[in-house]
Amino acid sequence: MADSTIHIGLLLPEVLGTYGDTGNAQVLGKRLQWRGFDAEVVPVGLGDPVPSTLDLYLLGGGEDGAQVLAAAHLRKYPGLRRAVAAGAVVFGVCAGLQVLGTRFRGLDGVDHDGLGLLDVTTEPGEQRAVAELVATPSRLLAGEALTGFENHLGVSKLGTGSEPLGRVVRGTGNGDGTEGAVTDRVVGTYLHGPALARNPALADLLLAWTVGHPLGPLDLAEVERLREERLAVPRRRRGA
Repeated sequence: MADSTIHIGLLLPEVLGTYGDTGNAQVLGKRLQWRGFDAEVVPVGLGDPVPSTLDLYLLGGGEDGAQVLAAAHLRKYPGLRRAVAAGAVVFGVCAGLQVLGTRFRGLDGVDHDGLGLLDVTTEPGEQRAVAELVATPSRLLAGEALTGFENHLGVSKLGTGSEPLGRVVRGTGNGDGTEGAVTDRVVGTYLHGPALARNPALADLLLAWTVGHPLGPLDLAEVERLREERLAVPRRRRGA
């Protein structure tokens, strides 16, 4: 890091900000500030070059057309790829996950290149997944259930270069019993909510990677109460 401030890149919020995913930046900033760190959220819009010098990058969800725009922009301005090569942390939700992958197919049947930061390919499924999603976490998050709201048609297949973020207990996730993807310090998920408000352990994992050491716990009883409420919600699905 160039200075003591941790810089959080919020990438293309005007097209990748569905379902409150931009709130993930606020969550990370506050969790850093509560621990005495300085944090700055740096929005990067369409048409802006993507800086390669930020510490942590966030991508949210978006519709098909917005996702295609986002992928094209991030291929044109390779700052995110350069940042990952230098060790930056990346977190992508829904469309963000798919853009971070190697390829995704739109509803028009056209294949689009992703960034190749996750070993994931995505195609449209037969039925839209709209439900509360609960997953048991991978080895990265011992014992902390993952919770969020999913709303997507995509079915994502992981290659050998990525491992799942979790295993589905309730909901759909990637479509094969797994949820999300992780390669090194790049993480993708189908969890909305925003995800990092509903999953503080996941937020703190990203922050620990960013600052270079484990972080002490925060005593936030209200967050735990809300998590328990959402984990208790019965499964609901419907077609689109």
